[in-house]
Amino acid sequence: MSHDVALFDANVLYPAPLRDILLQLAVTDIFHGKWTKDIQQEWIEALLKNEPHRQRSSLERTRDLMNQATRDCLITGYELLIPSLTLPDENDRHVLAAAIVGHCNIIVTQNLKDFPETILNPLGIVAQHPDDFLCNYLDLFPTIFCEAVRKVRLRLKNPPFTVNQYLNTLIRQGLVQTVSNLRPFVKIL
Repeated sequence: MSHDVALFDANVLYPAPLRDILLQLAVTDIFHGKWTKDIQQEWIEALLKNEPHRQRSSLERTRDLMNQATRDCLITGYELLIPSLTLPDENDRHVLAAAIVGHCNIIVTQNLKDFPETILNPLGIVAQHPDDFLCNYLDLFPTIFCEAVRKVRLRLKNPPFTVNQYLNTLIRQGLVQTVSNLRPFVKIL
């Protein structure tokens, strides 16, 4: 399996469809998925702000299940590093600090401009959009990837999703290339 260690930024954990596929793949060990309590708090607070009808207890339950299901996922001890880092958005320094302390070589984020190559490359870290990240693992491990997609899709029961409905949901999450690359496997999804 891959030796990649990926830190998931809050913006890829916020939308449930994207979070579900990333976590399902993380538990397969094709890569090692990580995050922090601060990142988890960030996506939960953003979701509660944008969708006030949501129940905090339900989101916290999701958080707890994420932590239980994913081996060695929580990064701690990065806080002292934050003030020494420089990024275009200083509110993202905690993400980079966690990636450094957690020995992550990838930051999966939708905000690539906030993690410039000039800062990340010397640290041995790359920032990747989730579509690029997922395409890479679909290419490397197509069987495992397709099994993960199928598991996530079949868990959706209220309402259930056909393969095309689920793929359209992923397209709405910005996973256009991933879905294009999944089309040849539609019969097993």
